[in-house]
Amino acid sequence: MTQSSIRQIYFGVADRRQMFRLLDRHAQRPDRWENDDSALFAGKWFEIARAEHDYMLDILPPLWMRGEIFAMREFLTESVTSVFYTLRIDGKVRYFHAYCDLAQTRSAVEMRDAIVERESWPVKAMTRAERLEHVWSATHEEYRGYASERFRPEQRGKRTILVYGLGTTELKLLDDLSDDEIAAKLPVHLRHLPIRAAA
Repeated sequence: MTQSSIRQIYFGVADRRQMFRLLDRHAQRPDRWENDDSALFAGKWFEIARAEHDYMLDILPPLWMRGEIFAMREFLTESVTSVFYTLRIDGKVRYFHAYCDLAQTRSAVEMRDAIVERESWPVKAMTRAERLEHVWSATHEEYRGYASERFRPEQRGKRTILVYGLGTTELKLLDDLSDDEIAAKLPVHLRHLPIRAAA
C-alpha cells in the first residue's frame, strides 16, 4: 500500500447495516473471485461506532491484537483482511475499519497513521476521489454496477452509476461524473465542503 492508495470510502460513522454493505461494496463485480481482487479493497477505510467494533472483536478470536489494533482471522483475499482500530484523535476515542494487505509488513501501521493524519485535517474538506468513493458507497446496489459490453472495450469492468437529469436517466462511468453530478449525489452536509487537492 502506498499513501496515495489509502482512501476513506464513506464519510460519517457507519452503523451495522452500513458497515456490512461497505465490507463488500464490490459484490456485483463481474468475474468475482476469478482475479486477484486485492487492489479493490486494500487501503480502503471508514469509521464505525464502538458497538460495531466490539461486535467484530467478539465474532472470532482475532488473528492478532496489538494495542489499539486487531486483525480478523478470515481473509478477504489471499493476504487482505479486515483490521480494526481504536484511535484517540483530537482527544476523542474513535473506531475504524480498514482493509490491509498483511503481505506488506507495515500496512496496518501505515493505515493507522494515514487515518490519524486524514482525520486531523484542520479544515473539513474532501478530495474528488473521496467524493466519488462516498457516492459509490452510499448508492444502492440497484443504481450502480460495472461497465458491460455497451461500453467501449477499454471501459468495460469500470464502475458505473445511474445519473438523473432533466427527464433523462443515464448510466455513466463513476470517474466521469461532473462536479455538479457528484454534488447532487452527496448528502447535503457534504455537498458544500471545499475540495482538497489529493496529496
